[in-house]
Amino acid sequence: MANNILYAGDTLNTSQSLTQGSYTFIMQSDCNLVLDDNQNQALWTSATNGLGDNCFANLQTDGNLVINNDKNEVVWSTNTAGEEDQYILFLQHDGHINIYKPIWTRPNNDDNSTNRKIGMVTNN
Repeated sequence: MANNILYAGDTLNTSQSLTQGSYTFIMQSDCNLVLDDNQNQALWTSATNGLGDNCFANLQTDGNLVINNDKNEVVWSTNTAGEEDQYILFLQHDGHINIYKPIWTRPNNDDNSTNRKIGMVTNN
């Protein structure tokens, strides 16, 4: 996982974060997902503090970012579920957080064991 990217199927567990420049997107121990700037000022929160312990944020393969608590109950969602694909959540250098969907990848070549991909993304 890159420092500022969450891929479909990836999870931010308690105290894990994405960083880009002076911005941090962190899953806090109080179950709150927060975007902070370099002065530790919250620019955005999921407002889920106190809704569980050991919460985690997961970018699902349908493009929906979901926070689950320790009972595996959904306590928050972006409500961006779509068709199954290889979505990417990207923390940009300006502090914006976007979920992208690939619009093109090179065809799968069964003879190539490294299975490298080239991708382009766009807002969904």
